[in-house]
Amino acid sequence: MKVLLNAVLLATTAVFMEFVAWFTHKYVMHGFLWVLHEDHHRPRHRGLQKNDLFALFFSLVSFSLIYSGWRLGRMPMASAGLGVALYGVGYVLFHDVMFHRRIPGIRIRARGRYLRRIVRAHAVHHQKSGQKKGGVSFSFLYASKRYSE
Repeated sequence: MKVLLNAVLLATTAVFMEFVAWFTHKYVMHGFLWVLHEDHHRPRHRGLQKNDLFALFFSLVSFSLIYSGWRLGRMPMASAGLGVALYGVGYVLFHDVMFHRRIPGIRIRARGRYLRRIVRAHAVHHQKSGQKKGGVSFSFLYASKRYSE
């Protein structure tokens, strides 16, 4: 029973992270920490960006939850950390690999309606959200049906 509850917590956390990512992207990255996110909308080179500090932050949150949960014997904490990590893998595969092609030699094509829809939504985000204010489509792994073909 505990294994099932931890699996549900992991999956729930991974899904909830899309809301966290949307909120952080809209109100933090395009808000008071625009100074860190701006270089992502205006890249000057293909290397690391100040924007990557956000991924580092969430990686540290994930690692801390996993490590502390296992160390203290609190598997729900570790499961939540694994959920954050699972979302992070999806984010990297979609955002950094498939959309921005930031990892040389690795290409993922957007096949299927879902992937094409989130690619289209993120493309619109970059077209209309190059400034701190007035942006659209702040999600990463979800896009409303209005971005369908």
